[in-house]
Amino acid sequence: MAWSAFGTFSSQGISFVIGIILARLLMPSDYGLIGMLAIFFAVSQLLVESGFSNALIQKIDRTETDYSTIFYFNLLVSFLIYLILFFIAPLIAQFYDAPELTLLTRVLSLNIPIGSLAIVQQVRMKIILDFKTPALITMLSVAISGSVGVVLAYSGYGVWALVVQSLSATVLRTLLLFFFNRWMPQYIFSISSLKQLFGFSSKLLVAGFVATIVNNLYSILIGKLFSPKDLGFYTRARQFPELLSSTITNILQGVTYPILTSLQNDRERMVSVYGRLMRITVFFVMPLLTLFALLAEPFIRLLLTEKWMPVVPLIQWLCFARMITPISALNMNILNAIGRSDLFLKVDLSKLPLALVTMAITVPFGINVVVIGNFFTSFVAFFINAYYPGKMFGFGAIRQIREMLTVIISTLIMSTFVLGITNLIPGDFLKLIAGTIIGITTYLVSAHFMKIEELKEVRIMTIQMIGRLKSSNRN
Repeated sequence: MAWSAFGTFSSQGISFVIGIILARLLMPSDYGLIGMLAIFFAVSQLLVESGFSNALIQKIDRTETDYSTIFYFNLLVSFLIYLILFFIAPLIAQFYDAPELTLLTRVLSLNIPIGSLAIVQQVRMKIILDFKTPALITMLSVAISGSVGVVLAYSGYGVWALVVQSLSATVLRTLLLFFFNRWMPQYIFSISSLKQLFGFSSKLLVAGFVATIVNNLYSILIGKLFSPKDLGFYTRARQFPELLSSTITNILQGVTYPILTSLQNDRERMVSVYGRLMRITVFFVMPLLTLFALLAEPFIRLLLTEKWMPVVPLIQWLCFARMITPISALNMNILNAIGRSDLFLKVDLSKLPLALVTMAITVPFGINVVVIGNFFTSFVAFFINAYYPGKMFGFGAIRQIREMLTVIISTLIMSTFVLGITNLIPGDFLKLIAGTIIGITTYLVSAHFMKIEELKEVRIMTIQMIGRLKSSNRN
């Protein structure tokens, strides 16, 4: 968990800084053009991976035949998808009435076959719980590719700075994974192995396909009904809350899935670990996203300039929507860990009508109403996702809310102090600094008086990590 957190926070921190620099250099319409293609790449990546990563992790008696078979499958599908995107690129450009999308699609699509080479490499590292190597690889590739993107943006290349940044990150990460992992596929392809793994992965594929379509459908509708600039605002507004939320979600999913899977035959211990992870997730996610929502206005005006101010209300609503995402991810993760991908699919399909109806109601009223609807669906989805954990393990939505109650109260206390004091402070810079210090301080003090156990646990973990670092330095 420590290495996964270090790698994720480091790489996301670098991305955060680079993203701010790029946003100052580029226009909202540049981000809008990339946002128009988001759904095509998200679906493509999903089809290439096809749920086989989780299937390999979930399977206890996996073999080299399994690894090699999935490697060649991923590679074959990725090339087929690239060819499809290459030839339909003019149709995509025509749909959005943006001719420049033809070449953008064809170049950006190279990410798909290049990235497919690294899927099995990543899976092998997760299985042996090696999170140190991929953490360092990701951090390095993000730093180098981000620097390239900034140089190109400063030189006036516009949207192509984002394209080259994305491609260089994929290439670097793939090359480094091969170099450090030292695994090469054997000349084996087994249909029986593919069929066996597909029995588990097929449900995840369908569930992932539905979720990906729904999550990206907003971008399609906004891109079609509004201008690239409007979509750029929406795309950028999503990036900040999702950066914070997905960072924690990815850490939890990446680390907890192989751990929970290894405990699938010891249900009592698995539920105990699951409960602890739930509490520590809420301990970090809720105050972090709430504080960012409270300070969004001075943050955007100071760091991104006035041209990005329309994203402030979007960020605030999306922060409250995304603080639920990591909790829902844990509820879904435990279903995969016990091999119930069928229930995973059932839960995802049950949320589809809610998402579509909300989308149909909110899109005609503009982007602000869209993100409010997104918050509503995320809130309701939490109860849906918690249904089976409650039924199977006695850890449903009501119990989870009770477990979160002290954190909710501490976050409300923090919010009161931050709002009350920052309203009296002039200047965006002082508001941002004072609000951050006051928010962190009041939350930690409140957590101490509320006797939140996770505060003590984090303190112990920090002391242990510092002790290990000192010990390794002496050696």
